[in-house]
Parts: sequence; structure tokens; C-alpha cells
Amino acid sequence: MQLRGCGTALVTPFSQDGAIDETALRNLIAWQVESGIDFLVPCGTTGETPTLAHDEWVRVIGVTVEVVAGRVPVIAGATSNSTSEAVAKAKEVAALAGVDAILTASPYYNKPTQEGQYRHFRAIAEVIDKPVILYNVPGRTSANLEPATVARLSEIANIVGVKEASGNMTQIAEVLNAVPETFMVFSGDDAVTLPVISLGGAGVISVASNEIPREMAEMTRAALNNDWAAARAIHRKYLPLMQINFIESNPLPVKAALAMMGKIEEIYRLPLLPMRRDTRSKVQRVAADAGLIARPTAAPVRSPEFFVYESWAAGPHKAVLHRATCGQCIAGKGRPSGHDPNHSKWHGPYGSLTVARDATHQMPGVLIRSECKCVA
Repeated sequence: MQLRGCGTALVTPFSQDGAIDETALRNLIAWQVESGIDFLVPCGTTGETPTLAHDEWVRVIGVTVEVVAGRVPVIAGATSNSTSEAVAKAKEVAALAGVDAILTASPYYNKPTQEGQYRHFRAIAEVIDKPVILYNVPGRTSANLEPATVARLSEIANIVGVKEASGNMTQIAEVLNAVPETFMVFSGDDAVTLPVISLGGAGVISVASNEIPREMAEMTRAALNNDWAAARAIHRKYLPLMQINFIESNPLPVKAALAMMGKIEEIYRLPLLPMRRDTRSKVQRVAADAGLIARPTAAPVRSPEFFVYESWAAGPHKAVLHRATCGQCIAGKGRPSGHDPNHSKWHGPYGSLTVARDATHQMPGVLIRSECKCVA
């Protein structure tokens, strides 16, 4: 087993009734493997794991193992902020045939010290015989796993790597300098995959690869093979997609994009809610630019409409031609911001400028016929 390259942090599809959508999950996993992904990570942050019941957590991992059928490694997420529960979860999932390694995050909410995190991870590693990959994501756990602590943990035989999602490139560089060369450091942020690999990283545990598994795998593979021109070309093309996945809380944007692609239904579990309309529009635009979905059909262009404002309140009887979009009209509906119906009248709408002009000239008693500057 070689845990290297691009692994997908899988979303967990849900049905309209809120249950796990196993059909969509199976199809997504099969597509990932067929697209050349290097490994799969069910039940991580992107999988909305905190909302899964225990049996659902086991089931998602089991379905992943079943569909993968040994074709790529499976790294199962097993995290808790209670060390005893984290140990129990790790033991349970490590016993499943087809699970190749465990991904486990720092204890959340408790805000443990570095020594507390060290003992937490050591306790997990001591009870299983499968590889353990640490997950440092302080933005979610409020507990940063510092380079010195990672270095200590790397001395434990079956702790073989870390997913670094601190977003701090200086810290990631320090981690890579502090651990043995055989210790794997994975980027936890798609957008910095290439810098991490350039410093000696082993690849990425990716969100964007849910949407573009082949492209993310090819980019990572190219970088690992020192083909930086090819890697940069893919990175430049898909960077907006990598970034848009974090415009709102993960996995909201990636699930929305997958729904637009027809891969899953866009359903979340509370406390997550669908994205705001403006954010969804941005995701749609980026997905279309990336070639994942068709561009939205442009709304049909309405024929220009014209109105004539006839007035005889004071001075000579006159008629002024306006476009419907004229600022003197309310909401472009051909009505003035205010007028006395006893001394003025609006005519229209007219579908063309020629028809509107003819109508103006046919109005009896009009002495002055003019056109607003909006018509020019």
C-alpha cells in the first residue's frame, strides 16, 4: 500500500428524507476510482461526519470499502474529542477488512495542550496495528498541532503522516523539516498543494477532487514527478474551483457543485444549511468556467418598449417620447414618478421606436412633439 498522491475527502450524499443516499455514494466512489484517484477518505470533515450516527459512520466506510474492492487504499476518518471514544472508534474501524489506514483529527472544543494532543494520538496508535494519519485543522478544532509535537508523534511506528490544514505555510515547512523523510505530509488545502509538494509533501487530501478527481490526481502526480509545467497548468486552470469550495463552510460549495453536475442531491444536515443565493451563483459560474456544467442560458432579450407622455397642464399641448427604461419612469414600466391625470396622460407601450413616433404624430392638438434624451 502506498499512501501518496491525491486522495478525495468524500462528501456524504443524503436523500430527500435525510437518509444516506447509498446509490449516489456508490456511484461517486466508482467514478472516483475510475477517474484515477490515488486513495479515498470517507468520513472526514467533508463527509459531515459529526452529523452521522454511529451506524451510519460504519456504513459509509463499509460501502466505500465494498465499492473500492481493493483498487485504491481507503483511509477511514475516526475522530472524537474524547480520547477513550477516539480509541474505541479507531479500534472498531481498523478491524474492518479493506480499511488501510486511519485519519484522526485533534480533539475539538477541549483545546488541549500540546502534551494533551500527543498523549491523545499516542493512545490511538497504541491500540491499532494500522497506519495512523494525524489531521491538523485548527480552524475547526481550536487546537493547533505544532511542528515539535508532530515530530514527537512521528517517532511512534504506526503514525505515518499528517494532513496539514493549518493554512500556515511557514508551519508546514517547519513540519517537513522536523519529521523524517519517510513521514508523509499531505496538504489539507487544495490551493497550496503544489507549494507543499515542492517542500517535500506527499500529496493532498482534497475537496476539489470530489468534482475533478482526474485533474487533481494528474496535477498531484505531475508535481510529485517534478513535471512542474504540467502541474502548474492544471493548477492555474482549476484554482478558482479550489478556492470557491471554501467560500462558505465546507462542504456546502462542493455539494452544491456536485448537485449541479447531477452527481448527488444538494441536501445537508443541520446545523448546515444551503448556501445563500449570491454564493450559489458564484459557485455556478466557477463550475461553468471549469467546464463541469453548462453555462446558464441567457435570459431572452426583451424588445425595447416606448411610451409617450402627453401633457396639457400649462403652456402648449405637448408630447414627449420616452424609452420604458427612462429614469423618469417608475421601475421601467412607463409610468411617471408623479403627474396629475387631469392634465397629463401616458400612452403605450409601443414595441418599436417607429410605431411610437407615428403614434405621437397622430395625437390631435399636440403642438410640441419631442423626444427625451433616453431615446437617443
